[in-house]
Amino acid sequence: MDRAELAMVLRTARSRIEPAEVGFAAGSRRQVPGLRREEIAQLAGLSVDYIVRLEQGRGSKPSDQVLGALARALRLSDSDRDLIFRLAGSEPPGIGRIPMLVRPSVMRLLDRLAGLPALVLSAKSDVLAWNPPAAALLGDWSALPPAQRNLIWQRFLGAGPDRVVETGEQSGADCVGCLRTAQARYPQDPSLAGLIDELRSGSPRFDELWRAGRSGRLRSRTASVVHPELGTLTLDCDVLSVPEADQTVIVYSAGTGTATASALELLRLPGRA
Repeated sequence: MDRAELAMVLRTARSRIEPAEVGFAAGSRRQVPGLRREEIAQLAGLSVDYIVRLEQGRGSKPSDQVLGALARALRLSDSDRDLIFRLAGSEPPGIGRIPMLVRPSVMRLLDRLAGLPALVLSAKSDVLAWNPPAAALLGDWSALPPAQRNLIWQRFLGAGPDRVVETGEQSGADCVGCLRTAQARYPQDPSLAGLIDELRSGSPRFDELWRAGRSGRLRSRTASVVHPELGTLTLDCDVLSVPEADQTVIVYSAGTGTATASALELLRLPGRA
């Protein structure tokens, strides 16, 4: 592990990101370019102290999961992502692994969808990126550990009355089928295998559905989202494919003039995310 070089690369990458690109206010009190350390920590789901230690070249060896979270938070290209893996003494994600890096063009699309909640999902339904309306609708994904930023994990293992619960036409069997499809496509991906093992051991319902042997995929549908303040919102949920990265963009919307459309407008107000 080359701590000094890794520290320099991380600091430089952080300085290149404009706050507005990732939903933070630019403000007038920023004294250095780019994001603050606490903002990268929030995006990556890591502690500020750990980010400080890494950028000062004195952090412990980061896990592959942490490196992936940093690569996404810093919006690194494939080559830059591979660089930080190698500097940390790890092998970069290789062939047969689920792509976890969101392309800059997809991030720009997410930024343009400022009026609608939108998420970017991996092939195993990891929430890789989201915009502020999605955080206001579904909860702040940055507050969760990276391993729990997964729609299927939340459906079967997530807990707590304050969390938004998505219901509707997409059944649990469809969710399980998506993972089975991903397993057939990425049989050597260790993170996928670990997710399936955790779900099977932790959720009898998931295990029952898994043993049924069905495949599936995400589909555009109507979904009901139970929001803790606004109640049940009936939304059109459209699935946009990014085939080269094997990722999907999920966009929630409602018909003009409906009660749900008015509720979405309320979610855009400051302080809702």
